[in-house]
Formats: sequence, structure tokens, C-alpha cells
Amino acid sequence: MRIRRSEYRAQPWRIHAIAPDFTVEDVWQLPTPGGRDDLARLVRQFASDGKEQRTSAAYRTLFAIRWRLGALLHWDDPDTGIGVRVPTLRDRLPADLLAGPRGPDLTAVPFTSVYETDTEWVAEMANRTVHAAMHIGWVPDASGTGYHGQMAVLVKPNGLFGRLYMAAILPFRYTLVYPALLRSIGRGWVSG
Repeated sequence: MRIRRSEYRAQPWRIHAIAPDFTVEDVWQLPTPGGRDDLARLVRQFASDGKEQRTSAAYRTLFAIRWRLGALLHWDDPDTGIGVRVPTLRDRLPADLLAGPRGPDLTAVPFTSVYETDTEWVAEMANRTVHAAMHIGWVPDASGTGYHGQMAVLVKPNGLFGRLYMAAILPFRYTLVYPALLRSIGRGWVSG
């Protein structure tokens, strides 16, 4: 289920102060019902290689096309990434977050962890089109008896090309990527 950006911004997330120049692109409630301390389990699931999580053929095909285009057009070359084209968000962290756990890097996609607390985890990636942060928050559910994850995607497009790229992929994100990703997260949570 999609969550309103205003609802996300109203949460006391640390990422708000760390990435105020990023746009909140998308926010989703994750199908991950759990207890107060289950964020670490969700983070481990995200950081796994993803082989145990089945995704649709359309999802896999779309990403295969995207990575192939990225290679052909040099969108993902090493000189477009974190620490080269853009500085890491870790450079913006206050001392307590910098000294705390960073969290695991993802293996299935090119995201590097920035920080992890008991209620939020952030990983980032950059290429020629965008600098993006994936924020996973752990929030109480509506009944107040349990918790679940929220996933927000924060972006800083790289100029006009980046803004056009983000606009071009919008229909694919909503019709193919997010539905398949959310189903996969739900399946992984139940089987994990």
C-alpha cells in the first residue's frame, strides 16, 4: 500500500536532517507484520542475495533491460557512483550515527549502507541519472499492537537528464517494479 509523502515526512526520521536536498519519490507500507525489534530481520532480508525470493518474469526482464542499457550507455560506470560523482551520505552523518552500526550492503542490487538504528536503515546508490537513498523505517501499525516496515525512495536526479529519466520510468515503477517487489518482500518475510 502506498503511503502519503506527508505522513512519511511527519515521522521523526533522522534521514530528514541528513538528506534535506533529496525528494521523497515514493513511500510504501511493507507486508512485514512483526514485533518492536524486527527491523534487523527485515534489513537482513534486504541484504540477502535475493535468490530465495521469487520475482515475476516481467520484473526480471525489466531489470535485465535496465542493466543492459546502463552498460551500453555508461549510466553505471564506476566514475558515476558514490564517492566519485557524488559524496556518500555518510559524510553528512552526525557523530552518533557515524559511530553506530552502518548496516549491511545489498548484494542483489548496488546499494551501500549508510546507517542503521533500531527504527531506520538507509542504503544509497548513485549512477549517471540519480543519487538515490532507500530508507526503511519500522513503525507501529494502526492497531498499536504490532509493527511493520515502510520503504521510502529518496532521490536527487542528476540534472535535466536525471529528471527526464525519473519521469520516463515512473509508469514502470508503479505497474511492474513496486508490485513485484512488494510481493517478493512479503513472500520473503513469511518464509524467513
